[in-house]
Amino acid sequence: MSVRRLDPEQPKSFAFTPENLAWAEATIAKYPPGKQASAVIPLLWRAQEQHDGWLPEPAMRLVADMLGMAYIRVYEIATFYTMFQLSPVGKKAHVQVCGTTPCMLRGAEALVDVCKKKIHPDPHHLSADGNFSWEEVECLGVCANAPMVQIWKDTYEDLTPELLEKVLDGFATGNPPKPGSQIGRQASCPKGGPTTLKDFTKAGK
Repeated sequence: MSVRRLDPEQPKSFAFTPENLAWAEATIAKYPPGKQASAVIPLLWRAQEQHDGWLPEPAMRLVADMLGMAYIRVYEIATFYTMFQLSPVGKKAHVQVCGTTPCMLRGAEALVDVCKKKIHPDPHHLSADGNFSWEEVECLGVCANAPMVQIWKDTYEDLTPELLEKVLDGFATGNPPKPGSQIGRQASCPKGGPTTLKDFTKAGK
C-alpha cells in the first residue's frame, strides 16, 4: 500500500451541520460509557459525505474531540482505511474501479483506460473541470457481475468500456443511470436471464 498523507490544502475549520450533529450524537449514544471511540469510523464517514466526498484534517480533529480520542489515533484510522479520501475528489463522481482478479479477467483494464481517457491519465487527480476523479481499488464484492465500478455508495455492474462511458456521461449531465447491472441482469442471475424456475407460479408445487 502506498503512503497516504493529508492533503496540503486544508480548510480552516469543519463543523457538522445540525442534522449531521444530531445523527453523530445519536450514534455515539449507542455505545456504552468508555466505548465511544467505537463510533469513529461512522463519524468520519459522515464527515466525508458532508465535505464533498473527502475527509479534511479539521474534521478528523472534530471527531477526535467528540469521542475523547487523541488526534493521532484518528489520523491513524483515516490514513489506514482507503475508504477515506484524503484529498479533494470529483464534485460529480469519484469512480472506484475494481481491479481484483474476477473484474480484471472480465475487462477491468479497459475500464481503467476509459477513466484515463475521460477523467485524467493518473488516479487521484481531478478532471480539468473538477467534476470527476478515479482510482483502482481492491474487491468491492460484486464479483458475479464483473467488471464493475463503485461511485459514491452505488455500484455499476456488467460494464463494457462503452457502458462505463454512458455511466460517466449520465453523471456529467446530472442524470446518472440506475445502479446495478447495466445489461439488465437481475441480481446475480446467469447472463441472459434465469434458466430454471421461470414459471414461479409452479414453485413449491
